[in-house]
Formats: sequence, C-alpha cells, structure tokens
Amino acid sequence: MLSDRQIAAATGARPSTVRDWLSGRSAPTGTRADRLVELGAMTDRLARVMQRDFIPIWLTRPIEALDDEKPVEVLARGEYRRVARLIAELEYPGVS
Repeated sequence: MLSDRQIAAATGARPSTVRDWLSGRSAPTGTRADRLVELGAMTDRLARVMQRDFIPIWLTRPIEALDDEKPVEVLARGEYRRVARLIAELEYPGVS
C-alpha cells in the first residue's frame, strides 16, 4: 500500500532502512518504531473512510487543516494526534 519512501517520510528513516524492515533484515526501534506504529494506526483508520488506493495520496499531499503540511511530515515529527483529529473528522463528520 505505502511505498518505502512514504514510510520513510513518516518515520524519519531512509528508504533503504525501510526496505530492510520490510524484508525482515532488521526491525525498527525507538522513535522510528513509535512512528511506524502510529502510521499503521492512521492507515487502518483511513481505510475505513476512503479507498485504500487513495491513502498514500492523502498522506503525501498538503492538507489545509494541517496548515498545508503533508500528514507524513506531521507524523514524522511525532504529532500524530493532529493527524488523528483530522481523521476523526472524516470518520465522524459533524461531530467535533
């Protein structure tokens, strides 16, 4: 679903490091592991409100509600709650 570059952007890792994670040659630790868990949670929630093919696009485009930042950039800084609030608005329109 997400490319190694998209996962790298959201976790702060290099794409080659992400490829090592995906192949099982290594495993994320520390902050990168936290970012990966948060990314997984966000993509799971997004899958409930949009087509899976659109998720990588949504994560990598500037979003006005995030001050025109890309969700992957916000996630990379550990500000997953900002992205989670935005996803909650998609999950439960009109409730805020």
